Parts: sequence; structure tokens; C-alpha cells
Amino acid sequence: MSSMGTATKTLYDTDFVEWSAHTAQLVRAGRLDEVDLENLAEEIEGLGKRDRWAVHAQLRRLLLHQIKRRIQPEREGASWRRSILNSQERITSSVKDSPSLKPFFEKDLRGIYTRAVRAAFLETGVKTANLPEICPFTMDQLLEDFDLDWPPSPA
Repeated sequence: MSSMGTATKTLYDTDFVEWSAHTAQLVRAGRLDEVDLENLAEEIEGLGKRDRWAVHAQLRRLLLHQIKRRIQPEREGASWRRSILNSQERITSSVKDSPSLKPFFEKDLRGIYTRAVRAAFLETGVKTANLPEICPFTMDQLLEDFDLDWPPSPA
């Protein structure tokens, strides 16, 4: 919104919490003609992006610790195992709430795996390891099996 070349601040710009409460109130009351539709649409899209990013981060963390277990088995500890189990639980819960997330990550699993391998090498200082170039696991295997076989057994 602008008035003679200057931007007018809206409630969205000055107090997001109040804007969201007010917007919810307007929607519930059916007063859709008063709703700030552009910012509402942006926020709804943002919710989906946040959910995808959260699952992406958990999947990368899960892979990172599984890879570290593979390349430095002598350093494996309770924190790595706890991290893997926590990531599995969070991803499973997110996918249960939003099943459309699973195909999204199945499609991007290769890239997430590649970045997790790079991160594992950086974190551990290991220069090389006998790891597959592409992720050898399906999403189902990553979410169900804690102690993954390398390479995985044929399905």
C-alpha cells in the first residue's frame, strides 16, 4: 500500500502476532473481504516451506549420523544413536501429518545424501571412505531401520 510514493505500514508489518490473530478472527467470522489476502497467502505458503525445510534438516541429520557411524564406528556413541532415532521419529511424524512430504524427499534424497556425506567428511576429518556415491537407501529403510546394512540388502 502506498500513498503518494511512500509505503504505508500495515498491521502485518508492525505487529505480526496481532495481524495473525486479527486475520484468524476475520476468517472465522466470514469477513473475507476484509482479509489481507496477499500476506495471508504468503504465510500459508511459508508454512509448507517451513515443514519441508524441517524434514529436510532432520533427514540430513539422520544421514549424517548414519554416515559417521559407518566411517568412524569406533567413535559411535549414544548421542549419534539418539540423534538418528530422534530424526526418524520427527520425520515419521511429519510425513504422517503431511503425506505429500514423502515423495518430495524421495526425489531429493540423492542430493541430501551427497551433502550429508560432505558434512560427515568435514566434521570427522576423514578424507575418504568406502561409501556409495548415491544414497543406497530408500526413505522407508531410513525411517524404519536404525542399524542399516551397508550396502543394503536387496528388497
